[in-house]
This record gives sequence, structure tokens and C-alpha cells, in this order.
Amino acid sequence: MSKDASAPVVGVALGSGSARGWAHIGVLQGLEALGVRPQVVAGTSIGALVGAVYVSGQLDDFAGWVQKLTAREVWRFMDLSFSGGMVKGEALFGYFEEHHRNPDISELDQRFASVATDMHSGREIWITEGRVLPAARASCALPGVFSPVQFQERWMLDGGLVNPVPVSTCRALGADVVIAVNLNAQLVGRHFTPARGDDTAEPLTPPDRGLWNRVVDYLSGSEGGRPSFFDVVASSVNIMQDRITRSRMAGDPAEVTLVPLLADFALMDFHRAAEAIAEGRALVDRHAHQICAWAGVAPPPDVGAGEEDEGTLP
Repeated sequence: MSKDASAPVVGVALGSGSARGWAHIGVLQGLEALGVRPQVVAGTSIGALVGAVYVSGQLDDFAGWVQKLTAREVWRFMDLSFSGGMVKGEALFGYFEEHHRNPDISELDQRFASVATDMHSGREIWITEGRVLPAARASCALPGVFSPVQFQERWMLDGGLVNPVPVSTCRALGADVVIAVNLNAQLVGRHFTPARGDDTAEPLTPPDRGLWNRVVDYLSGSEGGRPSFFDVVASSVNIMQDRITRSRMAGDPAEVTLVPLLADFALMDFHRAAEAIAEGRALVDRHAHQICAWAGVAPPPDVGAGEEDEGTLP
């Protein structure tokens, strides 16, 4: 797995996609196993969070934690709010900052950028300074779900509104070769009512069953075949991000585009991390030869043949 000194600068563009974003963990682990360590990491929304953990050197520990999450634990991190979004996000990111290192981006060995959207101007913002976790949090404000975040005196919305798969950001940070992970292809027209895990098959009993649980039941329910609130939000976001991604990547395509096959994942299925991570690793293995050829790395002898399948787009 030796790498030539003249090998290109490799960047990875980690796209938005809510719970499907745990696949980014498997992709990054798979790249490391190949000997491909991206020098540039750009992330949008959940991609910014996973990217921040990765460049901080905490990916494996983080992967172990998310794979232990149950559906019940995920919902308990969702701090109810009706100010700008259903969820503040303070409980979740407060936990991250308490239990994970939070280095300054300037101190990192890799170049990192989090993509957010300025709520006032609608401009695409690349955050390349400051602490990594606040930078990632600024990108994770999915409209209608997570409240906007104030970052450096500006209110930020989800980066997926303007750049769902930040290939252009990787290029600007010096990447010669970009490996893009697109979580939103193949999802238009699907339904995304949250799946119930085994641990939530039975109704929650007092005192666990509070206002938030009743709100979740209401928002995920439907009548007469009508789409639920989550169906509407998820489908709307998927349509928007799919169209923006197609437009942007047509003008600036990545050398390698990976599409995890996770179409059955609901918007908030964060408790299904093990499945998403496994798909991310398998996806890299299926395209190992293509990835290694672009990255200038000799593939290990035990990897797959690298055939293209429906998980890779032109």
C-alpha cells in the first residue's frame, strides 16, 4: 500500500443525508484500510459532523458509540423546541463536546471545512477556522427539524440547502482528486416515516412518556394514507438536495462518486448506525481499485475487483 511521492492530493466530500450519514464512518474507515488518507475533508450537515470527528482522530471511538445507540436513546437526545425547529440540538452537541476532543481547525493535520448556509443572505459559507465541533454544528440545522445556529454573529442553516456534496469545497482547499459520498441519490419518491426499533416496539410508560414522545408519535403518524410530517420534510429535503447535487456535480464532478444503498433509512434512524457503517465499508471495498488508481496507491491484494455497480454514479 505504498504511495508515490508525486501522488495527488486526495479530498473527500461528505454529503448531507441525516441518519444515512453514518455511512460516512464506514467509507472513511474503508479508505484508511486501503492506505488512502484524505488530506482534505469537507462536509455538509451530517457529513460535517463525521468529518469533524475524523480529522480530530476520534473516528473509531465515535463509531463504537453510535453503533450502541438505541432508538430510545436517540430520541432522548432530541431536546424539544418550537423556536426555529423541533429540536434545539444543544443536548446532542453538548454531549459531543463533553465526550470528544474539540481541537482548533488550524491545529489539524488535514485541511477541513464545514459547509453551512447563511440564513440572512442565503450564501454558502465555508467554515475553516475555529473549533471543529461548533463548525460542524453550524452545518447541521435541517429546516423544520433542527433549530438554526448562531455562529460568529450570523444565523446558520443546513449546508445541504446550497451544497449537499461539497466537491467544490474540496477543490478550493487544494484537492486534486475528490472522492464524493452522495447520500441523497435514489431517494426521491420514497417514504421516510421513522422506523421503530425493537426497543421502542412497546409504548413508553410513565414517567418516560412525556410531551416529546407524544409529539413524535403525532408527527410520524398519518391518516388515510396521507404523508406524515416526517414524510413531507424528508421527501422535500431529498428532492431539493438531489436536484442541487445533480446540478452542481454536473459542473464539477468528482473523480469517484460513492452512493451508499440505504434507501430504506428514515430521516431519524440514527440507531441503525451498524447497517450504515457496514454499507460504507462495503462500498469502498467494491470500488477499491478505482479509488486506489485515482489516489496513486497500490491496492491490497485481498480487495474486491472494483467493478462499478449502482452504488457509483458517473
